[in-house]
Amino acid sequence: MRIPEELAEWGKKKIEPYPAEGFVYGGGPQNPVLMLVGEAPGETEIHNGIPFSGRAGKELMLFLDRAGLKREDVYITSAVRSRPFKWREKKERSGEIILKKYNRTPNEKEIRAHAPILDWEVEHVNPQIIMTLGNIGLKRLAGKAIKIADVHGELLKQPVQRYNEDGTYSWTKKDFLLFPTYHPASIFYNRKLLETIHRDFDRLADHIREIKHL
Repeated sequence: MRIPEELAEWGKKKIEPYPAEGFVYGGGPQNPVLMLVGEAPGETEIHNGIPFSGRAGKELMLFLDRAGLKREDVYITSAVRSRPFKWREKKERSGEIILKKYNRTPNEKEIRAHAPILDWEVEHVNPQIIMTLGNIGLKRLAGKAIKIADVHGELLKQPVQRYNEDGTYSWTKKDFLLFPTYHPASIFYNRKLLETIHRDFDRLADHIREIKHL
């Protein structure tokens, strides 16, 4: 399933004032055991329209396999649907200096611009567990005070933040199961996190087995 087209068009207009390009739909089955919430699409995803299909996505598929899951088993989405970018100079082999777009972390205004889209997915996809990948998705749903270093690999049962029309957030009346871990791209900058992520996905597999036996 994926979001209604009118909601997608609304999201595209809301992101227009910011340095972000394209729009990538989330996708996957309804009522899945797992919903993955990432940060924002990168260059590869903007070109092919498939979430987590770039370099980080290849690592994510290995992690899912470790937990006994495949891409088609899970719903994959992100806090922001467009690619936030910044211009930087790049030196070509010829020696020519060119301007190139590079990925960057989405800012709070961009996260709020697409917040209603993630709210719609949380409500309608109806996952058993929501796995946040990195700080952006975690803080969007669980609040700014939470830190991934403190809660990664833990199954949290709590309300999640829902965006209000006045620009604020409020907590849902319903509790959700959140399972935070580090973003797959984090291992490119800190290889030591690979073992930590492996342990987190092993714990995730244990929780999924428990849910299936309930």
